[in-house]
Amino acid sequence: MSLPHIESDPITICRQINERSPTGGLFAGDRANLHPDSNLPWRISPEPFWLSPEQFRYLEQLGDVLHQFYKSSNQLYHQSVKSIEPNWIHEYLDRGKPGEVLEMGLWNRIKSQLPMVIRPDLLLTEDGFKLVELDSVPGGMGFTAQVSELYAELGYDIIGGARGLIDSFYTAASSTSKVEDPNCALFVSDESESYRREMQWLVEQLVAAGKNARSAHPREVRFDENGLFLQGEGESEPWRVDVAYRFFELFDLKNIPKSELFTYFAKKNALRLTPPPKAYLEEKLWLALYHHPQLKEYWRRTLGKESCAALGNLIPHSWIVDSRPLPPHAIIPGFDIGGQPVNDWQALKKLTKKQRELVLKPSGFSDIAYESKGVSIGHDMPEEEWATRVQQALDRFEHQPYILQEFHKAARRTVRYYDFDKDQIVPMRGRVMLRPYYYIIDDKPQLCGIQALVFPADKKILHGMVDSAIMPCAVSAEKSGL
Repeated sequence: MSLPHIESDPITICRQINERSPTGGLFAGDRANLHPDSNLPWRISPEPFWLSPEQFRYLEQLGDVLHQFYKSSNQLYHQSVKSIEPNWIHEYLDRGKPGEVLEMGLWNRIKSQLPMVIRPDLLLTEDGFKLVELDSVPGGMGFTAQVSELYAELGYDIIGGARGLIDSFYTAASSTSKVEDPNCALFVSDESESYRREMQWLVEQLVAAGKNARSAHPREVRFDENGLFLQGEGESEPWRVDVAYRFFELFDLKNIPKSELFTYFAKKNALRLTPPPKAYLEEKLWLALYHHPQLKEYWRRTLGKESCAALGNLIPHSWIVDSRPLPPHAIIPGFDIGGQPVNDWQALKKLTKKQRELVLKPSGFSDIAYESKGVSIGHDMPEEEWATRVQQALDRFEHQPYILQEFHKAARRTVRYYDFDKDQIVPMRGRVMLRPYYYIIDDKPQLCGIQALVFPADKKILHGMVDSAIMPCAVSAEKSGL
C-alpha cells in the first residue's frame, strides 16, 4: 500500500501513517489512555513540524558546538585528575560512582573516545532554544527514523531525508572501527526494554540494506580469546562483534548480564564499545560547570569565542547544589534572591512562588536521573514540598549530586493531529521540545534527523507521549510562522 500525497485529505494522511506503522508502535510507552485503533503511542499529525530556515541553520551549526563541548569536557576531566586543572572538577563528577566505573573512564585506550550519537533536548522558547539536557545514550532513533520515512514518502522534504537516521547510523558505527564493513550489534538491557522494538526495527532496516548489523540482549553474547560474538540456533559460524552500541546505563552495570565481557574486550581493544564507558560525560553537572566563573577562561581557550557565546545563550544558568557550608564572605556565584547574593542553599526553601521559577535535577548515574525522573519544578508545587525536595538534594550531595537551573517557559505553537474518537483533524496549542540527532562520522557531527514533541500547554515537565504530538521536522519560512 502506497502512501497518499501531501495534497491529500489530512485525515486520510493520518490514517495511512497509522496503518503503515507497526501494530503497537516501536516504543512501549504508556498506553492507558491510547485509542485502541492507534498504532502509535502519540497523537498523529498530518504534517511535519515546521522550522524556519534560520532555525534550521542554527541546528545544523549546533552539532559542531556540542561536539566541541564534549571534547573540551573530556579534556577538562582528565586534566583535573592530573591536577593540571583544579581537582574539585573531577571530584564533583566522581561522586557516588564505584571505583571500577571511575577506573574505566580513565583507560588510556579510550581517552579520546566520545559518544557516537549526540542528542540534545532543546526547549523552543520565545528567545530561541534552551538546552534541557545532553543525552549521550539516547533512545528514539528507531521510531523517529520510522516516522521520518513515512512523512518523506508523503512528499515532505524531511530534515535528514527518509533514511538519514538509518543508513548514517551504520556509517557512524563503521567510522569508529578499523575493521572494514564491521559487524555492529545493538545491545539493549532489561532496564531499557521499552526501546527494544525500535532498535530491532533499526537493525532490520540496516540488514535489508545489506549492512552487517544485529540487535541482542547482553546475555546473548559469547566470547573466546579473540573477543565477543553472537551465534544463533542453526548458525555454524560465530558472528564476531566489532562494534557494540551500548544501550544500557553505566549505573546499571551490576544488573547487566555479562557486562564485564563488554568492558574487558573494550579495554583490550578487541571491541569498540560506544558510547564509551565514561560515566563522567553523562552528568548534567557539566551544564553548571559551563557557567562556573573559575572555568570561564578554560572554556574560552578550548571552545573559542563564538562557541562560548552560543553555549552561554543555550545553557540555562545552572548551579551545583553543594551541601558544604560557605564562609560568611563567600557567595553562590550568579545566584541571588531579589538582588541579594546568597551563600546558603537553605535560602531556597523560603522562596515565593515567583522566585521558585527554578528546576532541581539529579545529575546522573542513577535510575532517577533519566526520563525526567527526579525533576522538581519549584513554582509547580507548594512551598513545603519544594523545601522537602531542596533538603533531599542537599542530603544526597555526597552520592547523588543535583543541579539547580533557571526555569525557561517553552513557546506555544499550534499543531494539528487526528482525533480517533471524533474522526477529525483538531488543533492543539502546545509547548515544543526538539531533539536533533547528530551522528559523529569521521569525527564530524552530521544532523541526521530531528524529532519534534509538542506537549499540551499545561504540562510543565515535558516528557511522555500519549497526550503529545510527535513528528519529524521540515523547513518552511511560510509555514513555520517565523
